[in-house]
Amino acid sequence: MAKKELTIDDIPGVGEKIGEKLKNIGYTDPMVIAVTAPSELAAIAEIGEGQAAKIISSIREKLDIGFETADKILERRTSVSKITTGSSNLDTLLGGGVETQAITEAYGQFGSGKSQLGFELSCAVQLPKDKGGLEGACLFIDTEHTFRPERIVQIAKSLGLDPEKVLKNIHVARAYNSEHQILLIDKAPEVIEEKSIKLIVIDSITSHFRSDFVGRGELAPRQQKLNRHLHQLQRLADAYNVAVYITNQVMFDPSIMFGDPVRAIGGAVLGHASTYRLYLRKGKEGTRIAKMIDAPNIAEGEAVFRLTEDGIKDA
Repeated sequence: MAKKELTIDDIPGVGEKIGEKLKNIGYTDPMVIAVTAPSELAAIAEIGEGQAAKIISSIREKLDIGFETADKILERRTSVSKITTGSSNLDTLLGGGVETQAITEAYGQFGSGKSQLGFELSCAVQLPKDKGGLEGACLFIDTEHTFRPERIVQIAKSLGLDPEKVLKNIHVARAYNSEHQILLIDKAPEVIEEKSIKLIVIDSITSHFRSDFVGRGELAPRQQKLNRHLHQLQRLADAYNVAVYITNQVMFDPSIMFGDPVRAIGGAVLGHASTYRLYLRKGKEGTRIAKMIDAPNIAEGEAVFRLTEDGIKDA
């Protein structure tokens, strides 16, 4: 664990300029820098790899990097909060709601409710804590031109919130390609601190990566960039205690002769990066079914909910 008195400004080799740059991209915890590769730090801070290696080395000398007892980890997790999805069934499946300090991914075919869940969370995060919110704002990155403020107004009214205030607390950016998407997240710390952001939504995480990197020859660089992007999201979640909700596209596996051929895009990189992974699909009579595919502390299960004019509700 990092000593409480150690800050970025105390690290030898980190001047005011480099320190400010590291803070702006979410590297506020010396421990995060200590476990970063020199090449990655060099690229992010725009410094030489040799200088990056010296900075990392000096931090490691000052930190107690090693094992700690599980009770200390449990104590730290008391700061974790959860945002309601609007459905008690879905909240229960998620262990109480969408968690801070974690990445929650939802994948499924079009119309399965992925974006609608993002809209619901964007409003719900602004609720009082005793009603399932975090009394905070939302950062929303739209990669597929699907953000609709009209839908936000509907959901806000159903939650008893002032639609005008809710809209002003959702900070939306349209990402035009994968590089722009990465840049928006790299610049996010500035907005997070200034606007009291408690939720980051990306709808969808893989859309631009699929279109910008085409063919087998582009698969490796695509996955490398996606991996760095996801790790930056997790750093933001940890450093600022925010929840991250991402939607993901799907493909159909032609080798599957029996059973469900739907597979999430992003491969193992995205599968390992997501803390909670939900598979959404259409059910009977207009319902939606969410299946917990992967979670560190929650068993596999399913929840049924509805998409209504007022937002997400129990079926």
